[in-house]
Formats: sequence, structure tokens, C-alpha cells
Amino acid sequence: MKKYKSKKVRPKMGKRQKRVKRSSGLFIAPSFLGVMTFFFVPFMVIIYYAMVDNPISRNFVFLDNFKNIINNAAFRTAVVNTIRFAGISVPLAVVLSLLLAILLESRIPFRSQFRTFFLSPMMVPVASVVLIWQVLFHYNGLVNEVISKLGVSPIDWLKSDQAPVVLVVLFLWKNLGYNMILFMAALASIPKDILEVARLESATSLQTFFYIKIRYLSSTILFVTIMSLINSFKIFREIYLLTGDYPYDSIYMLQTFMNNTFRNLDYQKLSSAAVLMSIVMVLIIGALFIVENRFGKDVEG
Repeated sequence: MKKYKSKKVRPKMGKRQKRVKRSSGLFIAPSFLGVMTFFFVPFMVIIYYAMVDNPISRNFVFLDNFKNIINNAAFRTAVVNTIRFAGISVPLAVVLSLLLAILLESRIPFRSQFRTFFLSPMMVPVASVVLIWQVLFHYNGLVNEVISKLGVSPIDWLKSDQAPVVLVVLFLWKNLGYNMILFMAALASIPKDILEVARLESATSLQTFFYIKIRYLSSTILFVTIMSLINSFKIFREIYLLTGDYPYDSIYMLQTFMNNTFRNLDYQKLSSAAVLMSIVMVLIIGALFIVENRFGKDVEG
């Protein structure tokens, strides 16, 4: 009877698995076609443009366009400014949002109002935010009025080396609320029994944070870091609305360079910059995944 049942059940299970795989493939097919049509194929076209001299003659030049873009002074300035901005704003966005989430996790007065204050930038259009920043950081704006009363000479914030400070503050104000909510959700999902055991073992708050909470937050830290990194590369909107096509040198970013290159219809320069930017992003995100896998392996296990 056992052999007879196994012969009857296995064919049925095999047919069911094939049916599930077939139906799953049909459901995934529209998304797969969409990704291929709007992401993969255009990216292959960009790689092709980066390796020909121009779209008309289409002579294959291999890496010449990449060499030219690396030797371009405007491109090098944009790369340095973008790396500097991301290197400052992304760690600040991750650390400050985590600290705010921990603060709001405790029972403090006006907790809901405090949370609403940091979430409100998510509901404000970018143009309105830029208008507020122009009022604050104009040469005759509110910030200069305050610092002049403190004995400091006024600064033309958006046309000086202090312009990145304005962008970092704007970036943090726009992104801290979203990151904070993600960290609050992750903190709430930490097993309470583990925290209770740590408390019974007389572990301090710092020990609980570094040895328990941080390990359970590793995947959320990775996600927040990646999202903050992507958002730091999208700061072009704010820069464009604040300063136009050609901002001050200290805030001339990669997106600004690529936008101006697109306006000039320089496909080879634009495609080469896009490919190099994609390679760097893949390497950075891959390194973050490796670090997170090693750091959070014991928690997942």
C-alpha cells in the first residue's frame, strides 16, 4: 500500500508544481517585460552609445569616450562634489534618524507632535521647500540677519563655499522623517524577551543598544543607507530650483553635469558618465550588502 500511494502522490505533486511554476511565470511575465523594455534595453543602448564616436557614423571607439570623460575638468569637479556631499549627508541621515527613532521610542512629552514635525517635509512639495530655503539663505535673508546680530559678517550662502552646508541641511530636513519611521518600525520588531533577558542580566542601555539592537537593525540600516545614498544623487532638483543650470562650483554635482550635457545633446559624454556612475553605485551597494551579511548573519541564524 505504501509503494502504491507514493506512486500515485508523486505524479500529482509534480503536476501541481509545474502548474504553480507556469502560473507564477505568467504573473511575473508583465513585470519582466516592463523591466526589460524600460530599464535593461535602454541601459544596453547607453553602453552602445558610450562605445561609438557619434550616433550617425557609429564608429566603434571602445574606451576612448570613457578616457575623455575622466579627463574632463567639469566631470571631475562634479564627481568630487557628489562624493563629498554623499559622504557627509548619508552618514548624518542614517545616524540622526536612528537617534531620533530611539528618542521617540522612549516616553517623552509631546511625542506625537515631535513625530509630526519631522514627517511634515514629506508632504511639502520640493518647490515650496526651495522657496523657504531661498528666503532663509538669501544674502538679505533671515539667517544672515541672525548671524549679523552675533557679530558675523553676512554670507552669500548659495554663491560661496558654504553652499554645500545649505544643501546638507535641506537634505536632512527632507529625509530624516522617512528614515526615522523605518527605524521606529524596526525597533518595535525586536523580540521583547531578548531585551527582557538583557535587563535581568543587568546590561546597561549602551550594551543593549550595541550588542542587541544594532544587530537586529542591520538590515534596516542597510536599506536606509541605500535609500539615503540614492536620494543624495537626486539632490539635483533642489540645486536646479535654487541656482539654475550652472550653480556655484562647490555644488556643481554629477546630475548637473549630466543635465547640461543632455541639453547640449552630447550623447557620448552623457552615456559614458551614466555608465561610470552606474558601476560605482553597484560597487558601493554590493559592498554594503557584504558588510550587512557578515554583520547580521548570527541574528538571521
